[in-house]
Amino acid sequence: MSVTHRPATPPIPPQVAAEIAHEQEHVDRVYVELGKAGERARLVEAEGLGRGFSDRGGAIRDDEVTGLFQRDALVFNAGRRRQALETQYEGLVFGRLDLQDEVRYVGRLGVRDDEYEPLVIDWRAPAASPFYRATPVDPHGVVRRRVLRCRDALVLGVEDDLMVPEAPEGMVVVGDGALMAALSRSRGGRMRDIVATIQQHQDEAIRASARGVTEITGGPGTGKTVVALHRAAYLLYSNRRRFESGGILVVGPSSSYTAYIERVLPSLGEDSVSLRSLGDVVGGITAYRLDHPEAARVKGSLSIRQVLARAARDVPPGSPDQLRTMVAGSPVRIEGAALGRIRRQVLRGHRHNTGRKAALEALTEAAWAQVRTGERPEFVDQFQEHREVEAFIERWWAPLDPREVLLWLADPERLHRYAGDVLSASDVAVLGRSMAETLDTGQWSVADIALIDDLVTRLDTPPEAPQEERGFYEIEELDDVRGHGVAELGTVGGPVGAQRTSRSERIAGDPRERLMRGRIGEAEEYAHVLVDEAQDLSPMQWRMVGRRGRYASWTVVGDAAQSSWPVPAEAERAREEAFGTAPRQRFHMDTNYRNAREIFDYAARVVRAQMPDADIPDAVRETGVDPLVLQSDPAGVGPLVDDAVRNLLREVDGLVAVVSPAAHRAALTAALASDPRVVLVDPMSTKGLEYDATVVVDPAEITRESPGGVRVLYVALTRAAHRMTIVEVSEDGARHE
Repeated sequence: MSVTHRPATPPIPPQVAAEIAHEQEHVDRVYVELGKAGERARLVEAEGLGRGFSDRGGAIRDDEVTGLFQRDALVFNAGRRRQALETQYEGLVFGRLDLQDEVRYVGRLGVRDDEYEPLVIDWRAPAASPFYRATPVDPHGVVRRRVLRCRDALVLGVEDDLMVPEAPEGMVVVGDGALMAALSRSRGGRMRDIVATIQQHQDEAIRASARGVTEITGGPGTGKTVVALHRAAYLLYSNRRRFESGGILVVGPSSSYTAYIERVLPSLGEDSVSLRSLGDVVGGITAYRLDHPEAARVKGSLSIRQVLARAARDVPPGSPDQLRTMVAGSPVRIEGAALGRIRRQVLRGHRHNTGRKAALEALTEAAWAQVRTGERPEFVDQFQEHREVEAFIERWWAPLDPREVLLWLADPERLHRYAGDVLSASDVAVLGRSMAETLDTGQWSVADIALIDDLVTRLDTPPEAPQEERGFYEIEELDDVRGHGVAELGTVGGPVGAQRTSRSERIAGDPRERLMRGRIGEAEEYAHVLVDEAQDLSPMQWRMVGRRGRYASWTVVGDAAQSSWPVPAEAERAREEAFGTAPRQRFHMDTNYRNAREIFDYAARVVRAQMPDADIPDAVRETGVDPLVLQSDPAGVGPLVDDAVRNLLREVDGLVAVVSPAAHRAALTAALASDPRVVLVDPMSTKGLEYDATVVVDPAEITRESPGGVRVLYVALTRAAHRMTIVEVSEDGARHE
């Protein structure tokens, strides 16, 4: 039996399924009208193309000029409308507003029916503004705000925010909005006051000034992320000119986080907002692989900058070590030491990829200093146009891709020269093993991306490589034509039937080529930067994000008690450097309304034992069921966890997550029953996620293997909303409850 490592889709409660079906009816109607609108646009475009033609020879009359203008205007506008209709098909309808006396659907563009009644309101229209501006404190007439999660024209789910203390009779509220409504109803006046306080704090943070740095802090379950995302949407809507032209960058810890953003706030899919995980902040590269904690620590520390600086100044492998030629009848010989001095001189004032002209000028001066016969201008011209000099400079100052330079660290000799007196011997060994793993697997790690970005600033982006010459019969999209019914295909000048390996096949089989695939883009700068799980960014990652927000305002979300970075003080210095002297404002969320109090009290005791000053929110929801603590020896972990999972599946309706360190994962994969509601995850991958129930396996081992120690264990212990079981493992462990 196997267990999925990705979140499965839990069964949909009948009440929620009915709401989804109701929304699907409206979305289906919208797409019918969308098809009609597309057909109308095509007819108008065809009509425009038919106007303005004349079969009469001679000069064009004024009325014919007018016809040509009308034709061009019709074709242009109809074509633009048709393109808009075609490109907005994905996720067209994403929101619904239930007001006191009407319902409005919000989407990426406006759609009307045959009676010209609006079926969807363009999200940029004034009538859609309550979707972004409404909060429980200032609802703008909204009773319920609903987000529709769609794939193409299929409604997958809904999520509600209730803007009034109690839902009107008969109104169904889904998701966190339903939880807040239940909290308000369940404990009378005191609980209602608590909910109102939560909403007031959230509203203040959402609407805070866009200037400077806005920090949103708070422990698990306090709604920090949702507040920050609503703030991004509010800023974009309230000051569209500034943030649409300058752009908003949203950075999260993983690709699953960006998928979550698209579910909660699909309107952020506009071109003005870039959703990035830490593994794809640098354009042209994406990384998902996580380093071993020790390697991530070495790569994330600012000490690595000196190592990278030395690598960026070094001579590339295979570079010639001397220039020998005859120019204007005089011998020129420039040896290795002189070449080294020229390289250092050029790099003092230029980055490598922009310094080629300066390098040629410096070589020319060194050559003229040797010869000094004849006229200098004539010598310079002949030297710089000499074929042997051109061939030399092509190899000696070849463009460098920052990724290639980073891979030099996999060479033990180079790594020792760069890092031997900067890092400890053990850290050098850790770094070398990590880079060798990158080269072996053909996959960058998330920590590598910040190093590549640092090297971009030292080298500049490499010039675009010329297109590979292809044979007459070769087509880029058909590297391997066998799948298209063509048995053999030869190139001009080559024998028919000759074997050829496609470029895609070469890349698939060559790890180095996979690492070098794509082209690194220029670092974009943004008007606003939102960073979630900010406590996890390494100093090098703060520098990477900071380069994209040098003139930006910021929204920063985090909780120091959940940090996975082992040296918080170093990260704090890099973070402050990224922010500069911008003014600060801080909002603190102090109420956990997702974890049951019994679960959160257990987690709080664990983290307070190591971090007495941890920011511990107040959990307001109770189940009356304490976490269950079990004991096991290593051999019995699998069966014991399987029993615990089966029990939890009978107690909750949704997902049950087994959070396990690496040491037990293989045994658990084999032991756990296959069930779509069961997921097996590592502690670091639980950040930002929530489950109905969890089984946390071997807390001591989680603490030992994790880069943040007990802080990562704290994250794992705060993922369950309703039930939690802890399995402690020791050599003499006995199974008991």
